[in-house]
Amino acid sequence: MKILHLDSSALGARSVSRELSQAIVAAWRRLRPDATVSYRDLAANPLPHWTPVADAADPAARLASEVLDEFLAADVVVIGAPMYNFSIPSTLKAWIDRIAVAGKTFRYTATGPEGLAGDKRVIVASARGGYYGAGTPGAAADYQEAYLRQVFGFLGIDQVTFVRAEGVNIGPEQREQALAAAHATIAEREARLAA
Repeated sequence: MKILHLDSSALGARSVSRELSQAIVAAWRRLRPDATVSYRDLAANPLPHWTPVADAADPAARLASEVLDEFLAADVVVIGAPMYNFSIPSTLKAWIDRIAVAGKTFRYTATGPEGLAGDKRVIVASARGGYYGAGTPGAAADYQEAYLRQVFGFLGIDQVTFVRAEGVNIGPEQREQALAAAHATIAEREARLAA
């Protein structure tokens, strides 16, 4: 099994999404000790924004190919994705632009688009400063989860799950409660997969 682990938070050691993505990867490693993990820190080493490259020998083209191959090889993709301004960090969007490639991860057909990357699972560790879950006043402003579900669904991946810590900027007590709930979700899912 191959696990691709991505982090996109610019907060480093203070990041909730990084803490949760690490816990998710650790759970998978306990379940599958033979798993190999590839790690990419999109905040520390951001990908350049997408531009058309005609020359395959260009460093940008080589990097794009490496990122796509890494994604295609993965069985499980774990993404640390904080909500920035109601959506995702631009560094994560730059990565998505490298994996959404016509003819590789999707194709257009006479009956509509067809995803080609459906043989994997995506787990998103989501951190949100406020409350944006279903039934909250902020739900309509959630362009993070809806966008990620749309992108991966477009690529043919229907196994997309979220581990959320909401309201982490409300105050220290809420942050701790949100983290505890998210870690409990990770442990519950690990137990279910192990059964």
